[in-house]
Amino acid sequence: MKELFNDYVQSLETYIMIQIKMDTARLAPELTAKGRAPISLAMGAPVEKPPQLVTDKIIEYAQTDGMHTYTLVKGENYLLESIAKNMKKRTGVDFDVKSEICALIGSKEGIANLIRALINPKSNMDDRDIVLIPDPGYASYKEMVKVSGGRSYGIPLTPENNYMPDLDEVMKNLEKDGLDKNKVKALVINYPNNPLGAICTKEYLQKAVEFCRKHKILLISDAAYIDLTFEGAPKAHSVFEIEGAKDTAVEFFSFSKPYSMTGWRIGWVCGNPEAVGILGKLKSTIDTGIYKPIQKAASDILNSQEGDEYIAEANRRFERKQKIVVDGFKALGWPMDKINPPKATFYLWLPIPPKYKTAKEFTDDVLQTSGVVLVPGSGFGNNGEGWFRMSIVASEDQMKEVVSRLKEDGFRFE
Repeated sequence: MKELFNDYVQSLETYIMIQIKMDTARLAPELTAKGRAPISLAMGAPVEKPPQLVTDKIIEYAQTDGMHTYTLVKGENYLLESIAKNMKKRTGVDFDVKSEICALIGSKEGIANLIRALINPKSNMDDRDIVLIPDPGYASYKEMVKVSGGRSYGIPLTPENNYMPDLDEVMKNLEKDGLDKNKVKALVINYPNNPLGAICTKEYLQKAVEFCRKHKILLISDAAYIDLTFEGAPKAHSVFEIEGAKDTAVEFFSFSKPYSMTGWRIGWVCGNPEAVGILGKLKSTIDTGIYKPIQKAASDILNSQEGDEYIAEANRRFERKQKIVVDGFKALGWPMDKINPPKATFYLWLPIPPKYKTAKEFTDDVLQTSGVVLVPGSGFGNNGEGWFRMSIVASEDQMKEVVSRLKEDGFRFE
């Protein structure tokens, strides 16, 4: 039967988080028996309960007449109005709920479907449309492009360019690599960044908008982590703080990270009306929207005092956890003073010890020896080799246990 399926799907790699989860499940009995029950720092998913308000509201709305019917694919008006209010507060910009906002079954679904709508699939690699993606970057970007029949081209995010690469230089390098710049359809940016936690400046967003205008391509801003910043951090900007960004950009937001609503699957995209409209049209043939009680509860939390307080407390909690890990790894020899840990997201991006040849060799050793589940940086792109990502989402006690295990089991940066 395999030969019946298209080449793009057959070329997909199993999502790295699923691979890690399978490996962890296989090793769990052995690890538990030796006092090293797995502690997962792999998945980028908060473990705390969502705000009490949103939990109470979904119970209330689930018992309300008319809430169990099909919904509008682009979202019910109460959700769209709440999103427009939120975006006005963030950016000072008005958004038309009829044409410039679309609700999503999580931002991941929306980005994947938008890329699908952009690319004309071709079998020959040289003929494929191109999407520029961050490297290191969210592992699914590359696979989203691949399954759509396109080709991704990594833009290097490095300490040397302060994680804000020169986009004109990227395009020059693309041509040096023998690719046709006229086949580029979109630029994906992600700030604050997964896996780096890096924040970009407003000036860099201005450059990104100008770059996409110049080349007549779509700017896709993935702002899933925009609310996850620590006290004293530079502001994480929306692309729509840039005048005229709607001409060339869309931006994706999620309820998953700021409100711990990962399993609820709800987010939104806003911006350029043509791009939003085409995505909505595509979605109308693929899905039938989000469960109404989830939309209604989400619209209640989005602009509420309870929601703002929840995010603020979550960020303080992530900052405390980060300090535990930073202090612990510094004691184990990691050059934390040089690394300059990020003041955003719940990720830490750290170098592997010099004695290891690859990131996977290191993360496999840590898992098999200490039961600590990490992600090799190679899973996030070519520039991720030599690094690993840690999601500081476990409890503070578990974060202390991680440091203790690594110390007891002889893991040091040497």
